[in-house]
Amino acid sequence: MSHSALLSQFDSLLLQSRQLWQVKAFDCDKLPWEENFPNLAALVWSLDDDILDELDRVQAELLNCLLPALNKDLVLLSESWSLELLNIKAPLCAGSRVREMEFQDIAHFSAGIKGRKWAQITAFTQELPADKCEVLEWCAGKGHLGRLISKSQGREVVSLEWQQALCDAGEKFAQQWQLPQTFVCADAFDNQQSELKVEQQAVALHACGDLHVRLLYLAAKAGTRHIAISPCCYHLIQAKEYQAMSKVGLQSELRLSRHDLQLPLQQSTIAKGKQQELRHREIAWRLGFDSLQREVRGGSCYLPIPSLKQSQLNGEFSTFCYWAAEQKSVDLPENLNFKRFLELGVERQRLTRRIDLVAHMFRGVFEHWLLLDRVCYLEEQGYEVTLEQFCNNEITPRNLLIKAKK
Repeated sequence: MSHSALLSQFDSLLLQSRQLWQVKAFDCDKLPWEENFPNLAALVWSLDDDILDELDRVQAELLNCLLPALNKDLVLLSESWSLELLNIKAPLCAGSRVREMEFQDIAHFSAGIKGRKWAQITAFTQELPADKCEVLEWCAGKGHLGRLISKSQGREVVSLEWQQALCDAGEKFAQQWQLPQTFVCADAFDNQQSELKVEQQAVALHACGDLHVRLLYLAAKAGTRHIAISPCCYHLIQAKEYQAMSKVGLQSELRLSRHDLQLPLQQSTIAKGKQQELRHREIAWRLGFDSLQREVRGGSCYLPIPSLKQSQLNGEFSTFCYWAAEQKSVDLPENLNFKRFLELGVERQRLTRRIDLVAHMFRGVFEHWLLLDRVCYLEEQGYEVTLEQFCNNEITPRNLLIKAKK
């Protein structure tokens, strides 16, 4: 099946299922779809809280658990959805079976790079076609990826990064290893500083939102022969709504907010027990304070508060509420029953976890929709394009790689 045909199929499924995934859980006081999907509602409320994280961690187990109930509801609604698309998996790249063996003689290059990040860099580098043309490393940071490409393939690398301190650190590494890697300190959105060349390979590992979209537009405009990107953080865009790239995407009826675009990122395969505990506590406290502010202010809308330090979660809920109230200029009356609001927060958290659990059935299809929008755009510009996994989920859930050749 062509990429454009597959994108159309994903589009149809996402449109049909909007009620289940296009939701803001923090705004809800009940399962927003329980009337139309009673079997699904009954199932998620029957699940023990203690198993939700483990169920959510593995997509196949999540689907095995929830799909039977969803199918029952679809029969009652006399609707037919292509739910087999929920099992979508991109094929593995050929090099993903090789891994770090190829780089054992330069393992010292990993000094100062966290283990999973190093694994991502080596896996990504293995998938680049053998070529001697110059490499443009987009949003390079300290240039770890470009440095490994330069060392392992003997290629000249230009690393574009907007933070001078990171450029300086990268230049120091390159000089230390006598590598043909140069840094350009520039804003990727500056038209005069970000032009690409034909005889070049543009690479970007986990460039966020508008940054990787910008690279694709510039590379297509320049006719850059090779492109290899692994997108990340789709929600980091300047526009209020997602701007589709391909013809099929532009024809879609989907209207996607920044909140919607966070759906693919709502999967943690590496969070430890303590991290999960703190994350659940933070959500319960945020929802508890929200219940408090609604009562105090007489409102019915969720009130977001700024990020907080992890150490704040080791204190008292009441202390957190006073801090949050100060951040949002909310006057709290005396003699508040903080215990009651914390209990409300915990109950609301039980609800939001189940709303999110159902939405997460569609995160894989949703991310593929976004990626195929990029793939189809490149094909429309005359590129041969593949979409594959360059590493496994345990290394990073953002493990999909778009490779394009002019």
